Amino acid sequence: MPRDARIAPNCYDAEPIPEAARAEIERLLSTGDLFRYTSEDAPVARLEAEFAAHMGVSYAIAVSSCSQALFLAMKALDLPAGARVLVPAFTFAAVPSAIVHAGCVPVLVEVDDSLRIDPLDFRAKLEGADAVLISHMRGHTSDMDMIMDEAEARGLPVIEDAAHSLGTTWHGRKIGTIGRIGCFSFQSYKLLNAGEGGVMITDDPELAARAIIMSGAYEHNWKKHPGLTARCEAWQNRLPLYNCRMQNLSAAILLPQLGEISRRAADGLRNHDHVAERLGESRWLSVPPALPPETRAPDSLQFLLSGDWSDEEARAFQAEAKAQGVSVSVFGLSTDNARAFWNWQFLTDLPDLPKTRAMLMRACDIRLPARLTQPDLEFIADALLEAVAQVKPA
Repeated sequence: MPRDARIAPNCYDAEPIPEAARAEIERLLSTGDLFRYTSEDAPVARLEAEFAAHMGVSYAIAVSSCSQALFLAMKALDLPAGARVLVPAFTFAAVPSAIVHAGCVPVLVEVDDSLRIDPLDFRAKLEGADAVLISHMRGHTSDMDMIMDEAEARGLPVIEDAAHSLGTTWHGRKIGTIGRIGCFSFQSYKLLNAGEGGVMITDDPELAARAIIMSGAYEHNWKKHPGLTARCEAWQNRLPLYNCRMQNLSAAILLPQLGEISRRAADGLRNHDHVAERLGESRWLSVPPALPPETRAPDSLQFLLSGDWSDEEARAFQAEAKAQGVSVSVFGLSTDNARAFWNWQFLTDLPDLPKTRAMLMRACDIRLPARLTQPDLEFIADALLEAVAQVKPA
């Protein structure tokens, strides 16, 4: 019997913006002081300093989106036109788009049922590569030990797309700090919510200075970035300005959320693991486990339709879950899904990638925000298990 969808948990709204942001937003609105370079103590400058301190890195450059942070990362690395950048084939369309925007060529790497890159395909495609952009899609960390070893042996820079991975650690080290550059998202469905926004982090002062200039620190605005005056001055007027700065209202919304990172990460992991354990009651569903060095901070749940499923049965499962009050996306079956690589028609010579295709045709995705309660989690798990029972009776 379908459950009462009217009492289904809301899995889309973010947590309320902390009250502490309101006074600063009112101050900014009363003054009209929204440009990040009006003062050295602007909210964006404070956000950069506090985010860098939280991540334990030297520099953070706040920008308008994670896509722009990825673009700036490649431009800061001075990758040549046509540079070949390895990227997992399971990611959001904006990631290969950023590679194209930077004048480079995405080289798509197979992703298997672990939702992580296939090590054999990764190693096979390293020959002739100029850089690695490892996308920790939906917070699933690929084997960073292997990736860094292989990349460093060839002198290849590694950029981490950590849009979904704020709060995740690898051997206790924060994701986004392992490669030369890490990029994070502040879009509404991420751990920190500014509606839109992003940040690039690095310990390399030369990369930071180049990114600051290109982000739009024109004339002498770069002087408002502490500790980088000499390096920024060396690049004055020598680099194009892409004007992808963050503005002060976004930073004012984000600053009081920084103290919530650890709590939200822990709550998200608790929620994820509880629902994952419940789904393990069915032989038709499987949740890819974390790798041993990985401690995740998920705000969504991905699981696979395991065993023998036809496309019709997979669609029937989606319909049953929706009737039970839970919306499920099957990446490869959702029309025009921006995470299905075959929909990236802006790329030329799209490879077939059979492993990734097969995985996407049976990989399911649901939102699971950290604010959900125990009854919410039970509702979701019960609904999914009931949907399976309707399609795959014992």
